[in-house]
Amino acid sequence: MENKQSLSGQLASSEAFVSVAASLICIVIGLLLGLVALAIINVEHAFGDGLMVILTSGLKSARNMGTVLANGAPLIMTGLSVGFAFKTGLFNIGAAGQYTLGAFGALYCAIVLQLPWYLCLLAAMVLGAFWGAIPGIFKAYLNINEVITSIMFNWIGLYLVNDIMYGKGKSPLYDLATTKTHSLRKVAPQSMIPSCGMSGLFGNLQSVTIAIFIAIFFALVVYIVLSKTTFGFELKACGFNKNAAQYAGINDKRNIILSMTIAGALAGIGAGLYYLSTVAEWNPQVSTALPAMGFNGISAALLACSNPIATIFSSLFISYITVGGTKLSTQYYTKEIADVITALIIYLCAFSLLFKNKIRAALFGKRRAADLGKGGDD
Repeated sequence: MENKQSLSGQLASSEAFVSVAASLICIVIGLLLGLVALAIINVEHAFGDGLMVILTSGLKSARNMGTVLANGAPLIMTGLSVGFAFKTGLFNIGAAGQYTLGAFGALYCAIVLQLPWYLCLLAAMVLGAFWGAIPGIFKAYLNINEVITSIMFNWIGLYLVNDIMYGKGKSPLYDLATTKTHSLRKVAPQSMIPSCGMSGLFGNLQSVTIAIFIAIFFALVVYIVLSKTTFGFELKACGFNKNAAQYAGINDKRNIILSMTIAGALAGIGAGLYYLSTVAEWNPQVSTALPAMGFNGISAALLACSNPIATIFSSLFISYITVGGTKLSTQYYTKEIADVITALIIYLCAFSLLFKNKIRAALFGKRRAADLGKGGDD
């Protein structure tokens, strides 16, 4: 009996338990506030035709769940991109631009060079890494805030890629008939990520591929690198205190550049998983807005407290309620209400430290909670 109590006490005092509990509180309160928003718009249908549709649509058909997985895989990668940078003391708001360069690399190698999918994915990773390294170099050698340079390179990357892909309508990537890039199913089937039977499990939805397993694999790799290796310790040390890291003999400039390079590579892979799974084609003629997947990665990272394993679940949750939002009856609501609910949940994540302290206080009392908070949140 004492051993069981001891184990439960260790679990409750662990940072992982408290973080998960705080995130669940954010989700529950966010959903309740979302219900209030739905009621303000249309009180009669707020619960049955509103919140319940969002929460249950993914479970109602295999194809809906397949859509959740197809959109969840790239979101896991952009969440890892942002979360990895957070862990090393940097804010990679440039994931959208790195994602865009990754999309270009994957599609160019597929449509023009006719390469197999794994080489296309490698190209997406390399171009994303290159675009992430540039803000890292500015940060390391010129001490220019990475937020500023990342935002600038988001737009530079978007319009550069659009111009190359469109090519005044004569680019080998551009399909005049659809005003999008050529469909991989028609021109480069060898470049599609294989399904390996996944599509058959989800209502023959062809965009469901092994991409979700590739994303989970990278999440595990990032977790091991950050938690179990000297390299990961050095990266986090530079993020916690650059001066102390320098005193300890750690090359802070190199680590800043590597952090942003790895973050960019992860975002680039996310784009490769999305477009090589043929979830969609890029529309260079009208893509004047940055890919939402890059910014949604910030939401996934915040909800997961930048934990790589938790990012898998937070990304799938965000993908799930986004898909549910598309199933709302347009007679009562617009699909964007799902984004409002997600935004509410993410906004509440800003109070996660407060929730953590409240949970500790409820479990151990105020004094013990303060001691645990000092040890767990540093």
